[in-house]
Amino acid sequence: MTQALLAENLCKKYGRGDTSVTALDHVTISLNTGEVVALLGPSGAGKSTLLTALGLIRPPDSGRIVIDGTTVFDNGYRTDIRSFRRNNLGFVFQKANLLPFLSALENVQLPMQLDDVSGGKSRKRAMELLSQFDMAERQGFKPSELSGGQQQRVAIARALANHPKLLFADEPTAALDSVMGRKVMEMMKRVAHDFQTSVLVVTHDTRAIDVFDRILRMEDGRIHES
Repeated sequence: MTQALLAENLCKKYGRGDTSVTALDHVTISLNTGEVVALLGPSGAGKSTLLTALGLIRPPDSGRIVIDGTTVFDNGYRTDIRSFRRNNLGFVFQKANLLPFLSALENVQLPMQLDDVSGGKSRKRAMELLSQFDMAERQGFKPSELSGGQQQRVAIARALANHPKLLFADEPTAALDSVMGRKVMEMMKRVAHDFQTSVLVVTHDTRAIDVFDRILRMEDGRIHES
């Protein structure tokens, strides 16, 4: 198996002196290509902090992050983060965060258009992705016309638009019922195995834990494999 992500000795503190809180305590984590991994743990364990660090949204204080063989962080950013993130990383959050004035198709097209992909190519790619998640018939629907589960499917399709090597999902099923929550988790597995995208899912939802290739647990800023 090839390694899509390696992060070593990530540290992050909030605050100073006696009031400081350690969010990441020398965390080391790796993901293989095409692997779907769950990250469990109580609130305040550091899960979201880790996700934003790995996703190059909020840097750790120290440590090293290598993505697809490129060292992107080594006690400081080593590359054009905005461009690298757009071309290599995808994100899905608790809320779909779709643009309300765009259709499902247009929402999926948007990341490609921001990357100067032509209208014809972006439309074709968006339709292929919507079809993968059984949303082709609702391509013209606005987010307000879609259910919560349908919105998340569009959000996952949008996250895959630029062929990311890594997909990070932060509590993607928190607002969904158990049936739709499981479907979304199964979609994450399909994304990993069918698209060969490495997927890391932060979740409190253990109802569909069997879909994951590996389970990591986080507590007090440290990570444990189970």
